Amino acid sequence: MASVKTSFVDKVLGRLTRLDADNVRALMRRLAEERSLLETVFNIVEDGIVVTDDEGKVIYLNQSARRLLGLGENARAEGEPIQQLLPELEFAKLKAMDQKGGTPVVRQEFEVTWPRPRFFRLFAAPIDGEASGSNGLALILNDATEARQKEFETVESERIQALTLLAASLAHEIGNPLNALNIHLQLMDRELRRLRRELTTLRSQGQRTPRGRPAPLDAEHAAFSSVGKLEQFVGVARGEIGRLDYIVSQFLQALRPSAPKQRTAELNATVRETLDLLRPELDNRGLLVAEELADRLPPAYFDPDQIKQVLVNLIRNAMQAMTRGGLLTLASGTHADGHWFSVGDTGGGIPQETMNQLFKPFHTTKKKGTGLGLMIVQRIVRSHHGRIDVESHLNRGTRFRIWLPGPTQVRLLPHSPPTS
Repeated sequence: MASVKTSFVDKVLGRLTRLDADNVRALMRRLAEERSLLETVFNIVEDGIVVTDDEGKVIYLNQSARRLLGLGENARAEGEPIQQLLPELEFAKLKAMDQKGGTPVVRQEFEVTWPRPRFFRLFAAPIDGEASGSNGLALILNDATEARQKEFETVESERIQALTLLAASLAHEIGNPLNALNIHLQLMDRELRRLRRELTTLRSQGQRTPRGRPAPLDAEHAAFSSVGKLEQFVGVARGEIGRLDYIVSQFLQALRPSAPKQRTAELNATVRETLDLLRPELDNRGLLVAEELADRLPPAYFDPDQIKQVLVNLIRNAMQAMTRGGLLTLASGTHADGHWFSVGDTGGGIPQETMNQLFKPFHTTKKKGTGLGLMIVQRIVRSHHGRIDVESHLNRGTRFRIWLPGPTQVRLLPHSPPTS
């Protein structure tokens, strides 16, 4: 089995029997200095460095590795199996590679949940180079969580750009026919109302036709019935056209973001204005509303129109998640850096497997949903440099909490008089 030797060590080993006590002390001092230098360099490196023996037991690890693995400074790690510290690591494959020899570096990617969810890139190299057999492994752990998140954001940005082009084309191609259909349905509705008035007038005039003949009761009943059915059909058609128009507008709102016009405003007032806007829908569904808005809430810093749009989407989602008699809870408050508000419901909750898909476009659990509402919410909150917390329990309900930061304050250094 090959071993790694430096020229310095090789020379010392060749003269070891001829060294006196002073030379041995000088040698030990030099080795200690080199070890201290290496440890200082390794502890400066941001990546985690772990060295194991041929059985997978830890020989050495730097401070970054301790931090990434959730170990305290005084926690004993040397001598522990690497799989105990890093269960997600496929050490058996790495050991087989080391035994076989020939492959200098292996790269793996995996996710860990302890001490917190992270995404690691691992680089593993045998200590004895490409030689067969095993003398241990050097492992480098790179925390690629942020890089991976940026990759996801880049992909999302590219997807949104493609959807923007699609939405613009869709709005142009569908908008004109929708307007024409809506106008003609209004004309049909107007004619039906006129016809109903004429039939009512004939009935009040003794059930006679314009030629003076009595109108048959069966014919009259059939005419009123037909008018009622036509009015119902027109109402359904106008409702569906309204829904299509809403979908197109959702596309445009989601994919053509505008910068928020932030100013100092009353958060509770915005919440109450949105609630008043949606009150008819809430009453129609028989839903109860609980206001837990903080008293004497200081002014916040946000775009009232965009935050109202966030509230509309969240409240409508909550309404659709509940059956008749559910409870909608609106709350607000302050935190160290700004304000927060929340929208809670008593619906069926969000399954765990769906939580990671919440803010993706076109992902929806509703039969007639577009999946764009929460995407709009996320975009607006991000543009305010805020964040969204979601807490959900099956069969108990869901709560969305929006955190908004206050205005950025710039600290100026105190003015110092010029020195003479």
